[in-house]
Amino acid sequence: MTVVAVDASAPRQLARRQATTVALLFLGYAGYYFCRANLSVGLPLIVDELRARGIDAGAARIAMGTVVSFGVFAYAVGKLTLAGIADFTGGKRSFVGGMIGAIAFTLLFTASGTLPLFTIAWIGNRFVQSAGWAGLVKVASRWFDFSSYGTVMAILSVSYLVGDAAARQILGGMIAVGVGWRALFVFAAAFLAAMLVLNAVFLRESRADLGFARARVNPINVFRGGADDGAEPGGGALAVLRPLASSPQLWLICALSLGTTLIRETFNTWTPTYFSGFVGMSDARSAFWSSVFPAVGAASVLITGWLSDRFGPRGRAVVMLAGLSIATVALIALGNVVQGASPAATVGLTGIVAMGLIGPYSCLAGAMAMDFGGARGGAVSSGLIDGVGYLGGVLAGDAMARISVAFGWQRAFMVLATVSFGAVLGAAILFRSQRTCQTHCSEYGSPR
Repeated sequence: MTVVAVDASAPRQLARRQATTVALLFLGYAGYYFCRANLSVGLPLIVDELRARGIDAGAARIAMGTVVSFGVFAYAVGKLTLAGIADFTGGKRSFVGGMIGAIAFTLLFTASGTLPLFTIAWIGNRFVQSAGWAGLVKVASRWFDFSSYGTVMAILSVSYLVGDAAARQILGGMIAVGVGWRALFVFAAAFLAAMLVLNAVFLRESRADLGFARARVNPINVFRGGADDGAEPGGGALAVLRPLASSPQLWLICALSLGTTLIRETFNTWTPTYFSGFVGMSDARSAFWSSVFPAVGAASVLITGWLSDRFGPRGRAVVMLAGLSIATVALIALGNVVQGASPAATVGLTGIVAMGLIGPYSCLAGAMAMDFGGARGGAVSSGLIDGVGYLGGVLAGDAMARISVAFGWQRAFMVLATVSFGAVLGAAILFRSQRTCQTHCSEYGSPR
């Protein structure tokens, strides 16, 4: 496309369009989480329904944990396959297409009544949702310069935390007034449908489509030898995959994603159940207070993203190292909380885990994926990082359910603390390995 000349008001016009793009992506991805957090919030009610059919409480929890694990595995497979399509077909199509699929499978889950159908519907839901984040990353890489990746992706990462927290608050309130889990699912689908309409009508693929100059990509991206300027990739999928797959740092980031996703998915899935069964809260209060994890995580994401832009080329590794160290200490503390302890203590420690974990987690498949993949391979990079991460997240369902049933929640948290400490070591290695040359360091400036 030929870039047209723009007048002196172009920076203000671009800023307004960028703000609109961020708002649409933010609302859209928050909507995705209404069709994801609904299972976690409704899980105690679903388990109760299974118990009423004669299934033992522990067996029902493990059965639903298996459903969760199958869903996470499907999400991981989607990240490794479906997500990368955005680099070839466009980010908007992936973003909107994932919404359509999520709505359909959420309604199918609502109409289900048996474990096999629950499993099929949840697998389909998580698989199609895997296209959403990669589509968001692709659109963002075409609207913003690399010097603001951390801040912009922090804002967009807050979308899934706000969506998660809002969904838990709203759905928890619905439970408190006696609404059943099926009505929760229908409401979630309706909310996402509204976000679908907004994005289908108003979202634009790239700022270049409106006559603005193409967004500048990070000079350290793996395609730098090919002068990645945001143009459509040539040479097919291998031309995008080969440079990414040959980067040792990218695989280290994938390993960090695996560990942090396991911890995050465990808290996302089991926090209401933990608060209810171990701490002694009611189902409604458990759903309500489980929103602390994504709500505090939102502050972590914003702080981490802002600092990572200010600290230069290795800034993301610095804040990851600090945050994951905090999360490890808090997880050890949770592992020493006795049953029946103060709800305030368990909720507070859950918030501290979120503060240390979610910011670093959000950097991996967001700003770091854009750093490495640029505009040419940002979606594939994000898909690889998230896909490997969610292979670890598979364990958050079935494996963590079995550990919590067999050994108790204290042992489960000590397992997570060990995983978090491994992530601390990985972040330290990443920091040492990122010895970016001075010519690259000089290209980091203030956000645009």
